[in-house]
Amino acid sequence: MSNTQQLLADRFGDFAIREEFRDNVRFVVSPDRLLDVLSLLKNEAGFDFLADITGIDYLHYPNATDRYGVVYCLANSETAERVYVKVLVNDPEPTLESAYSLWKGADWMEREVFDMFGIVFDGHPDLRRILMPEGFAAFPLRKDYPLRGRGERHNFEPNIRADG
Repeated sequence: MSNTQQLLADRFGDFAIREEFRDNVRFVVSPDRLLDVLSLLKNEAGFDFLADITGIDYLHYPNATDRYGVVYCLANSETAERVYVKVLVNDPEPTLESAYSLWKGADWMEREVFDMFGIVFDGHPDLRRILMPEGFAAFPLRKDYPLRGRGERHNFEPNIRADG
């Protein structure tokens, strides 16, 4: 058992499911414990770098009971250890607490997950679209989004600059 796993087990018991694949250690936690786990990993286990936040849509996956997964990739800059924390959320309004209070770098990463998957991050200081136009109503990385889109390109005015 790694030190990180032992720390999580001592503090939270067996709340987290530990998975390992190709030397990647992943902890699956419930949404209500997410910030507690991330805070512990940052403040007590030395995971001082939030490398990435990404989303997964499990629609039509065999044996999947939840619709969305959000994965936080954390790194310890002193030991080079990496750990992944996965949390699962569901429709109709998939919502998680924002990690912005722990890592300011979560700002744009959470905005990207929001923009592409529609997962809302409560407490985010500026949760708005970052990749798609403001008036875009869909979430392109959801599995039920049509491969050819819905014709949205024709609904937006092109950004033509008069000075350039």
